Amino acid sequence: MTTTTRHATTTRHATEREARSVAEAARDAGWRKPSFAKELFLGRFRLDLVHPHPTASEADTVKGDAFLAKLENFLTEHVDPEAIEREARIPDETVRALMDLGAFGMKIDEQYGGLGLSQVSYNRALMLVGSVSPALAAMLSAHQSIGVPQPLKLFGTEAQKREFLPRCVKCVSAFLLTEPDVGSDPARLAASAVPSPDGTEYVLDGVKLWTTNGVVADLLVVMARVPESEGHKGGISAFVVDAATPGITVERRNAFMGLRGIENGLTRLHQVRVPAANLIGAEGQGLKIALTTLNTGRLSLPAACVGAAKWSVRTARQWSRTRVQWGRPVGEHEAVASQLAFMAATSFGLEAMVDLASFMADEDRNDIRIEAALAKLYGSEMGWRIVDDLVQIRGGRGYETAASLRARGERPAPVEQALRDMRINRIFEGSSEIMRLLIAREAVDVHLEAAGDLVDPEAGPGRKAAAAGRALLFYGRWLPTLVTGPGMLPTAYRREFGRLGRHLRFVERRSRRLARSLFAAMARWQGRLEYRQVFLGRTVDIGAELFAITAACVRAQMLADRNPSEGKAAVALADAFCKQARLRVDELFRRLWENTDAVDRALAKDVLSGRHTWQEAGVLDLARAADLPWIAQPGAGESTVADVHRTIA
Repeated sequence: MTTTTRHATTTRHATEREARSVAEAARDAGWRKPSFAKELFLGRFRLDLVHPHPTASEADTVKGDAFLAKLENFLTEHVDPEAIEREARIPDETVRALMDLGAFGMKIDEQYGGLGLSQVSYNRALMLVGSVSPALAAMLSAHQSIGVPQPLKLFGTEAQKREFLPRCVKCVSAFLLTEPDVGSDPARLAASAVPSPDGTEYVLDGVKLWTTNGVVADLLVVMARVPESEGHKGGISAFVVDAATPGITVERRNAFMGLRGIENGLTRLHQVRVPAANLIGAEGQGLKIALTTLNTGRLSLPAACVGAAKWSVRTARQWSRTRVQWGRPVGEHEAVASQLAFMAATSFGLEAMVDLASFMADEDRNDIRIEAALAKLYGSEMGWRIVDDLVQIRGGRGYETAASLRARGERPAPVEQALRDMRINRIFEGSSEIMRLLIAREAVDVHLEAAGDLVDPEAGPGRKAAAAGRALLFYGRWLPTLVTGPGMLPTAYRREFGRLGRHLRFVERRSRRLARSLFAAMARWQGRLEYRQVFLGRTVDIGAELFAITAACVRAQMLADRNPSEGKAAVALADAFCKQARLRVDELFRRLWENTDAVDRALAKDVLSGRHTWQEAGVLDLARAADLPWIAQPGAGESTVADVHRTIA
């Protein structure tokens, strides 16, 4: 164990093998329900799992629509997004009013005082809030998707639910996992929870970083490591902690590029005594609880991305119709028209993807861990591209702040803020890079079950022999299925889906090609495949596009069946989206085997070794001043270059 002086935090070291073992133990190894996305990566196009499109019960729809109407009225009349951005905080009266409205209890069952909304209605509420204030949407999401309510709903005892869930309806909660030295590698988690000798409580110590809502939270979910001892299994565990407990200190409120209203900070726990009854689940289940919570919790983030995407399309449309250049509205010029088409089509595809996954979560007849992860990955990546295109279409007005536009007498569209707010979605609740690795691990799960021991260096001769038998049996049955199917017929899916049928046929054929590509990669690299992260990332991106195409077609067909006039427009949007997505898919397939990955790895190694530091000459690195003691002091303000030089002197 080592201690750093700057943050006074404890750092726990872990080997690569230990880190992998911890991550593997945290995932749910079973597949008790079917999974559309899992089958897709295996070359099996299970359209029956998503079509006909799932629907909500009439009771859920009526309850959800009634709340959404009240929420829309509240946001319109009582929320000032410019003030939240300007003051970098959400007013207390706004938070209290939302609590009174029931917004902090959307996902909490009615028996505990909440609204008991469906996942679909919850996501639509976040979409609505996010279109007004992404910071406010982040507060609501962090409270209900990963804060106290969701882990207790899934893993809490009845006594815990009765004690804490009614409080959550009228308070803010936060999730404390990340530490200054621990991001996506939980094996290094150092916060400790030491059981008392009489077993009635745990004593928590540690430092937690980037605690969204942590600055104002009343209840916390804290992840801490219980030491293994007699009577204690130990391991990373989850606790409900009252934020008023002695020993909890919020040391600073962090400031960010975007989401300036969020209450995100650094929290220190010193000798915090927590009742043993506050342990969620069992000791050692903390990471499993976190990952299971995120299986549906992740859907809240792409829902907010959909809100930003749809807002961007509306803003771009309004501007492109009224802004005239060279005698025509800019939207009629092909360069801008192409961007508009991408934005409109992709926003439809994103909403279809999130909606489908949300309905599937409510149905609870499918395992949606991959679908939710794909929606998070795809929503954050494509949402970013949509907002970036909006900035480009708006030009200088897209780069100018809303306050500056208002001061000049122009409509204060917060486009540059939307770009800053959107950027974090590719990082938090699992960065895009980590999401691709998590999804890839689930995608190859069947292969590892069948043949994993063949490439495991720790597997003995007996295990390898057994694995060879399993592999022969599995691949003997599976490989022939990758060369044939309904998609071989040009008329497949046409009768039911019309012009969209060809896109579903494309998905089926490309899913088989994707499965063949993964098999070829496993045969080629075997145990080293896990280090081919860029290759695996491309396969995941292919899967995301195929899932999005399917969702777009199924949603458009549902809308067409429900309302022919609206459905015709939906089919046109879906058709455009699918055509664009198909081009991306084929390019990703080409880059699976034609790429610069080997060259890039070699160059990165040289860069890390310092071989190319000569290329860095000619620039200044004033960030080195961050090592000065005054930077680390609480409340230190911004300083100019001259201030830094005076400090050095």
